[in-house]
Amino acid sequence: MTHYLIKGARPLGGDAVDVLVADGRIAAIGDQLSATGAEVVDAAGLIALPGLVDLHTHLREPGREDAETVETGSRAAALGGFTAVHAMANTDPVADTAGVVEQVWRLGQEAGLVDVVPVGAVTIGLKGERLAELGAMADSAARVRVFSDDGHCVADPALMRRALEYVKAFDGVVAQHAEEPRLTVGAQMHEGERSARLGLTGWPAAAEEAIIARDVLLAEHVGARLHVCHVSTAGSVEILRWAKSRGVQVTAEVTPHHLLLTDACAESYDPVFKVNPPLRTDADVEALRAGLADGTIDAVGTDHAPHAVEDKESEWAQARPGMLGLEQALAVVIETMVEPGRLDWAGVADRMSVRPAAIGRLDGHGRPLAPGEPANLVLVDPAARAAVDPAALASRSRNSPYAGREVPGRIVATFLRGTATVLDGKATR
Repeated sequence: MTHYLIKGARPLGGDAVDVLVADGRIAAIGDQLSATGAEVVDAAGLIALPGLVDLHTHLREPGREDAETVETGSRAAALGGFTAVHAMANTDPVADTAGVVEQVWRLGQEAGLVDVVPVGAVTIGLKGERLAELGAMADSAARVRVFSDDGHCVADPALMRRALEYVKAFDGVVAQHAEEPRLTVGAQMHEGERSARLGLTGWPAAAEEAIIARDVLLAEHVGARLHVCHVSTAGSVEILRWAKSRGVQVTAEVTPHHLLLTDACAESYDPVFKVNPPLRTDADVEALRAGLADGTIDAVGTDHAPHAVEDKESEWAQARPGMLGLEQALAVVIETMVEPGRLDWAGVADRMSVRPAAIGRLDGHGRPLAPGEPANLVLVDPAARAAVDPAALASRSRNSPYAGREVPGRIVATFLRGTATVLDGKATR
């Protein structure tokens, strides 16, 4: 295994030090380190962070390899500074059995670029009728701990309660797509003045907030862990803040696009901006940023949702919802949280690595940058700025909402257990 001597990096934005990476671990941190035979990485001016962890990635394999594969999605993740991603269950076949989650896990092992951690479906076929094989998936080689019907809400409260009770046996968590389906029939964008003017059916904020309110009460009642996917409204942040003040075991994530973009994007009728939950208002964006800053929202989850060209380049109403997110996630957090002074680099590490790793129960990720720890780390150039070119992204899909937008930050290197998966801004395999 190649050894690396990283010269002059700034861990969590602190003082510049040298970091020696050897045998998969951080061997030493200090000034003027030397190591015979080590490959030297010039990290002057670069920020060192623990490898990023994504709780919410769609890798599409098996079933939609035309949009993404575990390998291409893993490459996009590594280029975005991630060392672990949770692969959502809405594949074809659905990841609702031990066999399918093990297949996804093995594909991730073969790609070897990031740790691919399968998410198991809560219900069979994502149909919301009967619980899937939660225990079998938890006991499988993939050791599933996060379960979600993402893309669909577990709308039946009795079924949601049973799922929360079941996962307690192995310290699992149910990650809910909070959307009351009877309030979003035919919905196309955020419900408000703009949707009325554009003639697009609205997706009311209350549809999200009602499910979160219900589920935090259920989680409190049964003493289980609940995670809320892609929080998008100011009201949701307030409900989460209230629930946490009561000691409910609830965590939540926000996507990069909900931190940056608003429903004004729909004015263009460009389906690249169609997403579920939809882009919301300026007031919602402000509340999400505040919630991430104060820790009410625990993590940034990309909801990386690649789609084939024919599923996006159509009329708005027919287009599939979803956006690419892995390669620009950190850039958006720098723009919306770091540059305005809402989060320092330690805060970024907490929200994008430490907490998501803890929620997913991932050993070896989200760890301190200290001698003896696994060498899962990323080097970032915060001063770099570049326009996003969808054609240059590693994903098989091109549905980036940031096309042509100049964003800050460049991932210079990503190390997975001491192996450079990205070096000099390029994937190494």
